[in-house]
Amino acid sequence: MDVFKDINEIKQPFNNPVVTIGNFDGVHKGHQAIFHQVIEKAESINGTSVAITFEPHPIKVLKKNDSPPLITLYEQKHELIAKTGMDVLITIPFNKEFAALTADQFLEDILIEKIGTRAIVIGKDYAFGKNREGDIAYLMKNADRLGYEVIVTDWIPVSHSGDGRISSTRVREIVMAGDVEDAVALLGRHYQIRGKVLAGRNRGGRLLGFPTANIKIIDELCPKTGVYAVTVEYLDGLYKGVANIGYSPTFDDHLFTIEVHLLDFDQDLYGQDIRVNFIRRIRDEKKFSNVDELARQIQKDIVTGREILSNF
Repeated sequence: MDVFKDINEIKQPFNNPVVTIGNFDGVHKGHQAIFHQVIEKAESINGTSVAITFEPHPIKVLKKNDSPPLITLYEQKHELIAKTGMDVLITIPFNKEFAALTADQFLEDILIEKIGTRAIVIGKDYAFGKNREGDIAYLMKNADRLGYEVIVTDWIPVSHSGDGRISSTRVREIVMAGDVEDAVALLGRHYQIRGKVLAGRNRGGRLLGFPTANIKIIDELCPKTGVYAVTVEYLDGLYKGVANIGYSPTFDDHLFTIEVHLLDFDQDLYGQDIRVNFIRRIRDEKKFSNVDELARQIQKDIVTGREILSNF
């Protein structure tokens, strides 16, 4: 996938580009369906499949103090879009100057003149340009004049029963509620956080007998506090583990931490970048009367985690 991190990096229009535009936070199944439709249309006209997104997320600029946590930061979003098979990803730096562009300016100067758009694939509720003037009706009105086709995609239901549609908002709600197992149906993958392993408080192995990797998370969206069965991606390996998210109430630290005990693993992870996939929530975080009681519960959690992860 070719990546352009600024519209000015594009020196000439693409070959018969089929374009979709969006923030694509989470790159969930709804987004994936749009990408697949873009790819199919591009193949049918011997063209180029193009995704346009923005960095930072527009809501971070327009509503600084009222923005929800992102599901995927740019690095992961880039990786996930590449996996769909798209030919081109264009990332437009989003700032107040860009936000002031009218729908006409965005359509004619960028989509038509710069990119050479021949077809636009969008969801039912998408709009662009100042005051969101560039909606479906606007695109339809200008299609013949500017020589492009408009394709409107259907929303993807959460389940066959039609219980709502897949959306970034719904993904956030599920992850923040700790229902990470349910997130798979919306994302097409397990929810993942990324981070660097830092020096912990030297309690996991020394006091409890279960060494843990203390993670400095870089993601904005974190599952609900509690204990989870997880898999950990490190270098080229995939390892099983049990993670605790919370405040270590037994020790009265009141410090938020994410700690992972990797099963059957004895390598030093200090300073390393790892990725943690949340498979299933095991229990709430709770305060125990002493360290021995906590250690016994951790042993039970590990047994439960092994059972959950037996097929991984």
